[in-house]
Amino acid sequence: MSTATTASVSTHILDTSIGRPAEGVAISLAARAGSDAAWAALGGSATDADGRCKDLPALPEGTTHVRLDFETEAYFVKKQADAQQDAPANRDSDTTGAFFPEVAITFAVKPGEHYHVPLLLNPFGYSVYRGS
Repeated sequence: MSTATTASVSTHILDTSIGRPAEGVAISLAARAGSDAAWAALGGSATDADGRCKDLPALPEGTTHVRLDFETEAYFVKKQADAQQDAPANRDSDTTGAFFPEVAITFAVKPGEHYHVPLLLNPFGYSVYRGS
């Protein structure tokens, strides 16, 4: 929960290549107080079956910048392995890993505000936005 002195963050991931939530993606959260401050790792979680990460750590008082790191490689490797069991090889079948093995999103926050930052993901692109 946010208070007048802290901000809060939530996120979810939609795999736009299949139109479904991306389950099992590890997410880590870091914060800093000021643009010259060092990043402090706060912990993390993983997306659930709905692509949501509901238990990210709280932000410390004084946080001005947040970084969400999405570990996408394991998700894509598993998805690719599952797909290749039922389909012929394609042009990307010899790929080990993912084109985007991780996605790091950094954004500024203000005390008392909630920031929902969804990740729209596919094997060769992604976008993010401030949601509600």
